[in-house]
Amino acid sequence: MLFLRALAMLPLVSLSLRLRGFQPTRSTLQRTLARRTPQVDSDSLNMKMVLAAHMVNAADRHGLVHPSCLAKSLTLWWLLGRQGISSRLRIGIRKQNDQLEAHAWVEREGVALNEPEERHHHYAAFDAALATWTEDEP
Repeated sequence: MLFLRALAMLPLVSLSLRLRGFQPTRSTLQRTLARRTPQVDSDSLNMKMVLAAHMVNAADRHGLVHPSCLAKSLTLWWLLGRQGISSRLRIGIRKQNDQLEAHAWVEREGVALNEPEERHHHYAAFDAALATWTEDEP
């Protein structure tokens, strides 16, 4: 089910980012997040987070649309939030060959969930998360 949700959401989030921009897209997604955090043990929670990240990556590989890291990260952030799992969307920048580059990823407790190669370490992250969901929200 997570794969199908990710497969459907990736092009929708990507299109929304292009047509509406980041803030309206994030706000729309945030309105549909779970109201409270589920009571599960840490092993089960870790498995859910790994599975969600894996499903977003699989949907990217097998889908018709191959969205940006921002669209993939927003989709993962939303999938986790729908399960009541708090996380933070992070964005960082770097300068390479006189060009500014940006990258987005999702963190929970300081650990990047959708960055198996730890690519995000090459970017200077903004101090504040651009999208955070905790038990006290939405």
